[in-house]
Amino acid sequence: MFMRIDKLQAELPEPTAPNPNAAAALQELLGGKYGEMSTLGNYMFQSFNFRNKTKLKPFYSLVSAIFAEELGHVELVSTGISMLNNGPGDSTPDVDVSEAPFADMQDVRLAGSFLSNGGGAMPMNSNSASWNMDMVTTTGNLIIDLLHNFHLECGARIHKLRVYETMTEPTGREVCGYLLVRGSVHAHAYALALKKMTGVEIEKMLPTPNINLDRIPECQKYLAEGSHRRLYRFSPHDYKEMAGIWSNDEVALPGDPPGNLEVVEGHPEGGKIPELLGNYGAFTPNYAPEEMFEIASKLYKKSR
Repeated sequence: MFMRIDKLQAELPEPTAPNPNAAAALQELLGGKYGEMSTLGNYMFQSFNFRNKTKLKPFYSLVSAIFAEELGHVELVSTGISMLNNGPGDSTPDVDVSEAPFADMQDVRLAGSFLSNGGGAMPMNSNSASWNMDMVTTTGNLIIDLLHNFHLECGARIHKLRVYETMTEPTGREVCGYLLVRGSVHAHAYALALKKMTGVEIEKMLPTPNINLDRIPECQKYLAEGSHRRLYRFSPHDYKEMAGIWSNDEVALPGDPPGNLEVVEGHPEGGKIPELLGNYGAFTPNYAPEEMFEIASKLYKKSR
């Protein structure tokens, strides 16, 4: 089972204006071949299908804990996309729809994100192609699955770097910066798992692509706090066994700030989930929003 925390894994800066083309680029990190839907889907079904969980507990725990983190990555990217599509919102209550207030949407890359989804994120790539189950590999063979996961995280690393290089917008760049650090952790973790199992020092292939995170300004605070050396259990009691793989006998990758690896109980401290304002010309929220706010306020008071 899963426990949900009403926070993002990292705090995102508010955009000053809508930027739907930047949001379209960020969609690649959600529903692209190496996007967060793919990492989530692979590790989720590998953990569900895992054979001999008890006998192979360190490896099962590793895949399961990283799967739990990927749920938050999907949430983080989706929130960034919604923020960039929505900007600060438009709370003007009486929008004149006959004045074509959204004429600019004709020129954005993914008009469907707005026309069909109200500016929200969807499981698709930057060309609006749907994410699908063909992007999930779960063979039942642990070495093949771990090799695939290592490849997936290295592919995701170049994926994030390329998306980062397309934009100057702070919200999208923050998403990329955080995920570049955490993706490096996951690639490192799968490399160490393969090393423990086979003796092959696959971590020597890292970083792939060959770029140090010190070149990415948005990565610096996460490196300074040691995020590149931490794996989170996302549980108060379970998945401790992955410390046999991600252990303090191992150290950070060359090029990253030095230090021993550590398994952390629970989850990252994270940051607030931003408030996305309504856009009434697009009927979001729905009919009579003030009445809805009043009802919600009464229900909130009743719950306290």
